[in-house]
Amino acid sequence: MRQLRAHPVPALKQRQVMVKRVVIYADGASAGNPGPAAIGAVVKDEQGRVTTRISWSIGRATSNQAEYRAVIAALEEAVRLGAGQVDIRLDSELVVRQVNGRYRVKAEALKPLHHRVRQLLGRFGGFTITHIPRQQNGEAHRLAHAPLRRGES
Repeated sequence: MRQLRAHPVPALKQRQVMVKRVVIYADGASAGNPGPAAIGAVVKDEQGRVTTRISWSIGRATSNQAEYRAVIAALEEAVRLGAGQVDIRLDSELVVRQVNGRYRVKAEALKPLHHRVRQLLGRFGGFTITHIPRQQNGEAHRLAHAPLRRGES
């Protein structure tokens, strides 16, 4: 299992792992809106094994920006893993509905993040994005809040 605690250095050599499908649980957190923010995500393979945990401080952001950034980080990891299908689970109804096209993206600050998510989703054979209750997103929630508790920002 790969643990990502600090933002990864692009020059690191990582072994490529091919998986057919990944399930992503993602969450963003902001101490203030905007304020110090962080992201958390758990990426699981088709057998339900955790392949990656992400827990990063992202500086100053709104909670919605942090939610999008968590999805982006997890999708980038899914690309690295060679996934063909991604199933994304979030407790942010806004992000789920915007990505599904049910809501328009009105906030200017969210438009480039939404665009990046759509770009990344185009790299997979298929995807689902589902709103889940906060209680079902516990690990991603804890990972998103850990950098804030440690005072990182």
